[in-house]
Amino acid sequence: MADSRLPAHLEIAAFLRLIEAQGGFGTVLAKGERDAGTVLLVTTENGQNAQLYERMPQLDGTRAWALSRVQEPDKSEEFSEYLARRARQDSDVWILEADVADGQRFIESLPR
Repeated sequence: MADSRLPAHLEIAAFLRLIEAQGGFGTVLAKGERDAGTVLLVTTENGQNAQLYERMPQLDGTRAWALSRVQEPDKSEEFSEYLARRARQDSDVWILEADVADGQRFIESLPR
């Protein structure tokens, strides 16, 4: 079965445009493999309350966004260290930060 996913670099470009269209700011924290890299999405609101989302395979073949880590307010360096460790462990991974008004709503608006 052929993989019908968009190349990672195109998906990242689309996310950045969507973030900007919603009045937010997006930036690439780690640049991964151009075509088949995994995408991790960090949402923040005014640089606060970071949450990390990853796509998880579902039984129906889709890949739903799932919350995998939340920044603790008094331990922001631990969250940053975790992201750096993920990037070191997987050179294919893309990490995108989306500073948007409502991170949960933004994630729910994304295609699976």
